[in-house]
Amino acid sequence: MSEMILEAEHLKKVFISGKKSFTAVDDVSFSLQRGHCLGIVGESGSGKSTIARMITHLLDMTEGKVILKGKDITNVRGKELRQTYREMQMVFQMPMESFDPRHTLGDGIGESLRNIGMSRGATKKKVEELLVRCGLTPEFAERYPYQVSGGQCQRAAIARALAVEPSILICDEATSALDVTVQKQVLELLFELKEQEKLSLLLICHDLALVQAFCDEVLVLCQGKVVEQGAPDDIINHPQEEYTKKLVDSVL
Repeated sequence: MSEMILEAEHLKKVFISGKKSFTAVDDVSFSLQRGHCLGIVGESGSGKSTIARMITHLLDMTEGKVILKGKDITNVRGKELRQTYREMQMVFQMPMESFDPRHTLGDGIGESLRNIGMSRGATKKKVEELLVRCGLTPEFAERYPYQVSGGQCQRAAIARALAVEPSILICDEATSALDVTVQKQVLELLFELKEQEKLSLLLICHDLALVQAFCDEVLVLCQGKVVEQGAPDDIINHPQEEYTKKLVDSVL
C-alpha cells in the first residue's frame, strides 16, 4: 500500500469583509499518496487556489486540519514551518512574478540552498544540475526573468521548487499562462519528475483534458464544495453531476 503523504480534513475558509462573509471553501477533504498526482478542477472562483494557499500557510484556514507525512502541520510556525517547506513546494501561475526581477534565475533557484548553509560553489553546481534536469542549459542561471520566455521561466520555477528535494509539488494553475504546446512540455516535465523521483503532485487547474492525461485522481469543486471525486476517466466519461457535465462539455 502506498504511503500517504498529505491529508486535508474538512478544510473551510470564510472571508469576512465588514458585515458580509463569503465561504470560499466549504468542508473539503482529500488525501494524496506518494508518487501520485491529484487534480483539483473547477471554474474560476470555485476555491481551488484558496485550498492551495491554506495547505501552504499562505492563507489562514477558518476550520480544518492538514497532515503532512503523518504530522499535523495545521498550526506550525517559524522553524517548523520552514521544515514544512522543505517537504512541500508551490509552483505558481505567473512564473515571471514569482522571481525577483533584480536577481538572476540562478540566484532565485539557489536561495533556498544558501539558506540551508550550502557553499557558493556547491550551490552554483546544484543550480546548474537543476536547470539541466528541467530542460534548460546551465547558462540560464545568468539570465534575468525578463530575458527568458514564459515556458523557460516556469521551468526555472520548477527547478527552484525542486532545490530542497520536496516530497510534494503543488502546482497552482502552473501552466495556464503558457501557450498550449509549452503547457504540454511543462506538464510532461512534471510527470517525468513524478515518475523518476516518486514526487507527489497536487495539480490545480480548470482544464479537464490535462487532468485526464496526467492525474491518478480528480476532485471537482463547485462554489467551494466537492461535487465529485474519483478516477479522471470515470468522471470525464460518466459525470454524475450537472456541474461536472458542463465542465466536460466545455472542453469537448
